[in-house]
Amino acid sequence: MSAPHLRIASLVPSLTELVVSLGLQDHLVARTGFCIHPSEFVRDIPKLGGTKDVRLDRLREIGASHVLVNVDENRLETIREIEAWPAQSRPQIVVTHPQAPQDVAALIDQLVAVFADAPGIAAATTLVLRERAQWLKTALRDELARTARQQHPRQNVLYLIWRGPWMTVARNTYISRMLAHVNWQTLPAVDGGETGAARYPALGGDEPWLADVDRVLLSSEPYAFTAAHLDEAQALCPNAEVDLVDGEVLSWYGPRTVDGLRLLRTLAGLPQRSSEKVQP
Repeated sequence: MSAPHLRIASLVPSLTELVVSLGLQDHLVARTGFCIHPSEFVRDIPKLGGTKDVRLDRLREIGASHVLVNVDENRLETIREIEAWPAQSRPQIVVTHPQAPQDVAALIDQLVAVFADAPGIAAATTLVLRERAQWLKTALRDELARTARQQHPRQNVLYLIWRGPWMTVARNTYISRMLAHVNWQTLPAVDGGETGAARYPALGGDEPWLADVDRVLLSSEPYAFTAAHLDEAQALCPNAEVDLVDGEVLSWYGPRTVDGLRLLRTLAGLPQRSSEKVQP
């Protein structure tokens, strides 16, 4: 990339929020339409479409020096197209793939390694970056230790992310491994591989193991589940308690990981109420 300045395009909502949390908001030049947090910093940043349908023509016009992507959230074809651009207009592609809350510390280190000494970054900004990174990692370490000390009874959990068809998460995803911190084991008991649709399996609705589900969590994203879907979910798993949960807090890695662990501890300790949304 010929431009001397640091210009970051984030194609992942979690990473956009993390970039701002690390003090790099002045270098953020593009985002997706789903990158909505923190709103006061990103509202005026140009949008490039969605995570799956990135406007590569706009990305090229903006002239980013770095593009942040994620294995689960962006298409491989998008990355391959960018890689095929001429060298003088090709940004550095930063590929991320945290698959558990513990991986967030390494994710933060990855961004520090990429940006701390990047051309065009001021020494003061680098100092803020390193300080905030350390603060985030310390908060994460403390929250992981605090959560690990909690003893919760094992529950079989169905975490639903979509309806029509019903879709859930495999056990090697970030969401499933987050839930495991309070001894909530997701069903079905499958891993979905490193990439691809198998990481988010679809349900037929007649699987025998649905009778073994203790708790159904209806996520607020990517499908916007509401109280109107509680009865449907209850019919799917008649022996389970059903809750609406904040999908951003439980699935966005980065600064929200700490909040996600706190929310899970709260959920695990609350009386089970199927019709009440628990706020973080």
